[in-house]
Amino acid sequence: MLGFLQAAQAGDYGIAAQYLQMNPARRQSEGEQMATKLKVVLDRAFTGRFNNFTQAEGIPQEGVPLGRQKLGTMSSGDVEVDLDLVRVSDPSAGKIWLISSDTLNKIPEVYDQVQARQVETRLPNALVKHEFAGMPLWQFLALLLALPVAGALGWLLLALLEIPLRWWARRRGQLDVANWRSVSGPAWLLTGALIHQVFAAYLHIPLLPRHYYFQITSIALIISATWIFWRVIQWSLHRVRNRALARGHAGTGSLMLLGERILKAVIFCVGVLAVLGNLGFNMSTALAGLGIGGLAIGFGAQKTIENLFGGVSVLGDEVFRVGDVCRFGDRTGVVEDIGLRSTRIRTDERTLVAIPNGTVATINLENLSRRDKILFKTNLGLRLESKPDHIRYVLAEIRRLLYSHPKVETKTVRVRLTEIAGSSLTVEVVAYILTRDFNEFAAVREDLLLRMMDVMEDSGGGLALPSQTLYLSRDGGVEKEKADKAVKKIAELRDGKQLPFPDFHDEDISSFKGSIEYPQPESAVRKEPSESRKIG
Repeated sequence: MLGFLQAAQAGDYGIAAQYLQMNPARRQSEGEQMATKLKVVLDRAFTGRFNNFTQAEGIPQEGVPLGRQKLGTMSSGDVEVDLDLVRVSDPSAGKIWLISSDTLNKIPEVYDQVQARQVETRLPNALVKHEFAGMPLWQFLALLLALPVAGALGWLLLALLEIPLRWWARRRGQLDVANWRSVSGPAWLLTGALIHQVFAAYLHIPLLPRHYYFQITSIALIISATWIFWRVIQWSLHRVRNRALARGHAGTGSLMLLGERILKAVIFCVGVLAVLGNLGFNMSTALAGLGIGGLAIGFGAQKTIENLFGGVSVLGDEVFRVGDVCRFGDRTGVVEDIGLRSTRIRTDERTLVAIPNGTVATINLENLSRRDKILFKTNLGLRLESKPDHIRYVLAEIRRLLYSHPKVETKTVRVRLTEIAGSSLTVEVVAYILTRDFNEFAAVREDLLLRMMDVMEDSGGGLALPSQTLYLSRDGGVEKEKADKAVKKIAELRDGKQLPFPDFHDEDISSFKGSIEYPQPESAVRKEPSESRKIG
C-alpha cells in the first residue's frame, strides 16, 4: 500500500499499476487509469488508517481466508467497498501482495460517487489546484488553522474538568490541586491531539499524507499518555512514601522510592516500544532482542541483581531500620543507611562497614534494638569450705534481692547451685531486666552485682579465688593384713567359679539389692496422721 501510494503521489501511475492484481494485457491498457481512480478513491473515500503488518504471510483475521488481508473499507454515499490485499506468486519475485481484483472491479462505481460529492467545487480554484506536502493547499491550511482551535478547546475542556476536581478537593478539606496541575500539560497535549484528529477526519485528506499525519499525532498521543502515567506514578508513590515515613516505616518508604524508579523505567520503555511500533517496526523481533539482552545482562550482573533483590527483601521485611543496633554475623553496629546495593553500619570501633544486601538477606541477623527485655546472667564462685547452710543463706538473699528489684522480671528469676568444682561452688544467677535501653541495663546490672557483693560480705564468706590445696602426710604403704584378706577373698571366688568378671550378671547382683539403706527426701516420707486427726 505504501509503495502504491508513494508511486501515485509522485505521478508515476505506470509503477503504481504494478501493485494491482491485473493480467498483463489489462494492466497495459487500463492499469494507469485504474491506478488514478484508486488513488482518488483512497484519498477521499477511505476513512481512518490501514493497519500495518510486517509478517510476510499477513495477520490472521476472522472470516478472511489465508492469503488475503482486509485493510479497511472505502465508502461514498450508499456504495461501500472493502480494501483487500491478495498474496500471489510472481515469476521473478516469488510471493508478493497486490491489491485484489475484487476491490478493483468496484472502484469505478465508488469513483463516480466521489466525483459527485467533491467539496473542492465550492472552493477557490487556487486552493484546490496547488498542493503542499502531498495534499491540496486548502486542506493543509485547514490543518494549520485547526491547531490553535484544538489547543483552545483542549484548554477549555481541562478548565471545565478542574471545576468538579476543586469542589471535591474542597469537600475533603484538601485545597491543594498541585498534583492535578502537574499533569495538566500532558493532558492538554492529549486532548488537543485528539480534537485535531477529529478535525482531520472531516477534511478527508489524501491517504498517504493522512498516514503520515496519523503517525505523527499518534506519537504525540503516546508521549502525552506516557507523560501522564509518569506524573501520576510520581506523585501517588511520593504521597504513599511520605505517609510511611510519617508512621515510622522507613523500609516501606525506601521500597516506594525503588518502586517509583522501576515503574518509571517500565513506563519509559513501553512508551519507546509503542512509538517504534507506530512507525512500523517489527516489535516481536525487538522484544526478542530485549529478552536476549536482558538475559545476558542478568548473567553478567548476577551479583548486582542479587543485591538489588536482597535490598527489596530487607526493605520489605523491615527486619531492621536506620538507627537500629544489629549484629550481622560477627559484626555489631548501628545501621546508618539501607541502600539498594548494600547496607552500611557504624561499628563500635567507629568504622563504617558496607555489607551487600544479598549477604544481609542470607546471614543470621540479630536486631538488638528490638529486644523487649535484656538477659542478665552471671556465675558466682563460692569457697569450697563454705557450709551447706551458708550456701542456702546466699541463695535466699540473692533471690530476695532479685524479687524485690523493680527492674527485674520476677517470673524468670533463676538462682541455683549448679556445680561443685575443684576450685569453687558455682551459683548461677539468671534474670531478665525490664528495659530496652542498653545503658539503663548496664546501670541495673552494676547495681545488682554490687548488691550481690554485699550479700557475700554479710554472709561471712567470699568469692572463691583460683587456688590449689596441697596436703602433706606420711605414706603408710600397703596394709598387709587387709591385702592378704582381699587376696584370700578372690582366691575363694576363683575356686568356686564365682569370680564376677568381666561384669556382674543379673543373678549375681540380686543379692546386693536392699543391702545398703539410702536416706529418702522429706517429700517422699509419708507422715502418719495425728491422733486428733484420726479421731476427727
